[in-house]
Amino acid sequence: MLETLSPIWHTRPKVARAVRRRIGAVLEWAIAMDWRTDNPCDRLLPVLGPQHDVVTHRKALPHGEVAAAIAKVRAAKPGKVDTLAFEFLVLTAARGGEVRGAMWSEIDQDAGVWTIPASRTKTAREHRVPLSGRALEILDAARKLRKGESPIVFVNERGKPLTRKRPGRLLQSCGISAVPHGFRSSFRDWAAEKTDHPREVVEAALAHVVQNKVEAAYLRTDLFERRRRLMEEWAAYLAGQRAGTET
Repeated sequence: MLETLSPIWHTRPKVARAVRRRIGAVLEWAIAMDWRTDNPCDRLLPVLGPQHDVVTHRKALPHGEVAAAIAKVRAAKPGKVDTLAFEFLVLTAARGGEVRGAMWSEIDQDAGVWTIPASRTKTAREHRVPLSGRALEILDAARKLRKGESPIVFVNERGKPLTRKRPGRLLQSCGISAVPHGFRSSFRDWAAEKTDHPREVVEAALAHVVQNKVEAAYLRTDLFERRRRLMEEWAAYLAGQRAGTET
C-alpha cells in the first residue's frame, strides 16, 4: 500500500485519498468476512505525512474582457444554441449545470424570474434568478430554436440537453482562455470593483451560502429586488463594453 500511495500522495492528493479510501473499504470488508483482523490503512498516515493541497482557481477573464468574449462567440456561432446558453450563463452568473438543465417550467418570462429548484442547486436551496432584458431576449431566441416539445431550454440538434463539456469546447474553439465557471469570478470582480452594491447582495446573486451562522439566522431575505438592479447593471455593462469594442 505504501508503494502504491507514496508516489501520488503529495503530487495528486485528491486521487491518493480516494485510492486510500477504496483500499480501506476492501480491507474493512475482509475484516467483516473474518479474513483479516485489522486494517493497515489506519496506520499509513504517519508514514505518508500531511498533504498540502495546491489550490488552483478555474480560469477566468478580467471583467473588462467578458463582452469581447461574448462577441467572439457570437461571431463564431451566430444564433446557435451554444452561443445562447453561454451568454445566458454569463448574464445570470449561474453555474453551468444549472444553465444546461434549465427548464421552461422554471422560467416566468412575464415576471422576469428563473426559479431554480433546490434539487438542481449546489446548495440544495431554491434560488431565484432575476432576468435582465437581454437574458429574456436570449430565452426568446432559444424558444425559436426549440426542438419539438422539449422541456429543456437549451437543447442540442437532437433535442437533448447540452453535455457538460460542450460549453468548454466552444470557448476553446474561439480561443478564449477561460472556462464557463470562471465567468462567475468575472462577475464577482466587476461587482466589487465597479459597483457599490453591498457584499451580501453580490453573494446572494451567486447563490453563495452565508457561512456565519449568526448572520445566516437573521438574513431571511434573498434580496431579490436589489439583485435585479445588480443584474441589469451587469447586462448594461457588458452591452456598453461590447459597443466600445465594436467602435
